[in-house]
Parts: sequence; structure tokens; C-alpha cells
Amino acid sequence: MVLIVLAIVVAGAGVFYAQTEMQQRGPLEKGKIVTIKRGMGSGAIARMLEKEGVISNAGIFMAATYVLRSSNGSLKAGEYQIPASSSMAEVLGILQAGKSLAYKVTIPEGWTTQNALARIAANKVLKGNITVKPGEGTLLPDTYVFQRGTTRDGLIARMQAAQKKLLDKLWSKRQKNLPIKTRAEAITLASIVERETGIGAERPKVAAVFVNRLKKKMRLQSDPTIIYGIVGGKGKMDRPLSKKDIAKKTRYNTYQIDGLPPTPIANPGREAIAAVLNPDNIDALYFVADGSGGHAFAKTLKGHENNVSNWRKIEHDRRKAAAAKTAASKSDKKATPAKKLLPATKQSAPVKHPAKPDLAKTPTGKSIPLPPVKPAQN
Repeated sequence: MVLIVLAIVVAGAGVFYAQTEMQQRGPLEKGKIVTIKRGMGSGAIARMLEKEGVISNAGIFMAATYVLRSSNGSLKAGEYQIPASSSMAEVLGILQAGKSLAYKVTIPEGWTTQNALARIAANKVLKGNITVKPGEGTLLPDTYVFQRGTTRDGLIARMQAAQKKLLDKLWSKRQKNLPIKTRAEAITLASIVERETGIGAERPKVAAVFVNRLKKKMRLQSDPTIIYGIVGGKGKMDRPLSKKDIAKKTRYNTYQIDGLPPTPIANPGREAIAAVLNPDNIDALYFVADGSGGHAFAKTLKGHENNVSNWRKIEHDRRKAAAAKTAASKSDKKATPAKKLLPATKQSAPVKHPAKPDLAKTPTGKSIPLPPVKPAQN
């Protein structure tokens, strides 16, 4: 009987000691990231944590893992941030919760697939090479959260699945009588809308212009399609568009071809896709930059020409202001410092020579239409 009582006392003391040790301040002086690989047992994990200086007693940690397995679950594979001085109880809770460190990669709206794949390839956390070849416009731009161990091909598959899910949802709620007959056509037109404007509120209006033109068998005459026909997946040009570019016939130049180009010219975002499937109810057939970052819309060619004239005036005023600023800067640099011995009234004011203004440049990211070309009709 005495031995039994003694055994109970010893066991109780052992449990008390283990519980106390589990709550003690841990040995980590600084926070640390630990990785639990798939297939690791609790013993291997405990020994690894002790070796890494995360816990003080692998035996007690392993015993606690076994005792608490039924109520709190087993240790889960993943990558975890362990705060400094974490007790063994806290470390155990982190590993049982399974909230592995998360990373993210952002693919902006309007990027080409080539640009998107380059960013995915450059990410140092993702695993494996890119072995798939997603088509242009098949990825949904977004910020994607992932854990270490995610493959590049796996992330690309998620992006494609996300676009399909979104498109299926929006397609079922699309307007009637649209000149867009397939999901692929919707993505192609959405990619053009995406490249034409970066203002979300404008996208339904821009989409309406293109939908109206398609209904009237008018050519789309979109500058971004010219650029894509020249540089492809590279996405941007290193020079302004020229009249020669507009006249050059490619499969994508919507100044020269009827209808839509053969593929998307970028990966459109949610707003652009939604805008194409539910455009604004307006009669506009034209738009041009208005100087505020947005566009001015017009129903008639005459109205469009007036808007273009206003834009040209804004461009002229901006060039004039830039030239004056440049001239003033050059004049200030050339001015001779005043000599202390000369009276102020004897000093001559520097002569300012106006600089020759620079030529205007057409943005290539969100292109500004060149002088209007009257739309050709079939």
C-alpha cells in the first residue's frame, strides 16, 4: 500500500513538473521560423525543436503532444513563426493549430500572360519550374496567398480556375442581345477595355462604346490592339505609336481588321469582365482622353472631333508649360552670380531664352487615341 501511494505521489510530482515546464518561458531569444515536413513524427519534431533552441525538453514536449492529441489534434506540417520566449505549451498550440506562414504574389489587371509568368518564375518561395503554357487572357489578376511548398504550376492552375469560376458566374447574368457569343469573346473584349482605361467607374462606358461599334459593324479602332500586334506578350512599346503603326495590318490591329482580334491582348480583371457583360446603356461610339486621367465620350464623329480638339489644346498647354519650366531652369543655371562690389542697381537681370518644346508622347500603358479616323463600316 505504501508503494502504491509513493508511486502516485511520484507520478503526481512528475505531472506537476511537466505542466510547470510546459508553461515556462522558452529559450528562444529571437523569433524563429521552423518548418515541419510532411511525414515527421512527434518524436522527430520534438528533437528538431530542441536542437533548434525552440523548446527546452523534447521528452516533455513529446509526452504533451501524445496526451493532448485527442483534444487538440496532432502536429501539422507547415512553416511556422515562433515568437521569442514562447513556452512549450505555446509552441505546441501553434503547431496543432496548423496556421502556416502565408506568402502572396500579386498579378495586376491588364498584365499579359508573359508578364505574369515572369513574376511567378521570379518568386523565390514557390517551388518547381513552370511547365504549363497558359494562353493569353486565361489568368485572373489578383493577389494570391499561398504557403511554402506551393508549386508554380499549382498557382497558375488556381489563377485559371479563379477566372473560370468568375466568368461562369458573370456569364449567367449577362445582358441580352450582346454581340458577344462566347466566353472567349467576352475575355477578348474585356482585355481591350482593361488596357484602354485604368478607372473602374469608366469601364462600363468604354465597354458600351465597343459593344455599340460591334453592333453597327464598325471597327473597334483601339490603340492597345495595335501595340499588342507589334510587341505581343511584352505588353508595352518603348516609343509612341506612329501613323505607320496604325496603317500596318496585323491580326490584332483593330484599325485594320473587322470585329475582335483572335485572342485577348492581356489578362482582364473582374471589373473589366463585368463591364463587357453588362455595359452601360449609352449611345456613345467614341472616346478620347479628357486631361483628367479619364475620357470624354461622344455619340457622333463631330462631337468626338470637338473632344479631340479639346484634348489637343490640353496637350499643347502642357507642352508650353513644360517648355517654360525647362527654359527657366536652364536660364537659372546660366545666370552669373552677383558681385558683392557692384551696387544692386547696376546688375543686369539674366536673359531667359525659351526652350524648344518636346514632342508629345503617347502613353503605351493606357493609350491615348491618335487623331480620329472615321470608322469604316462593312
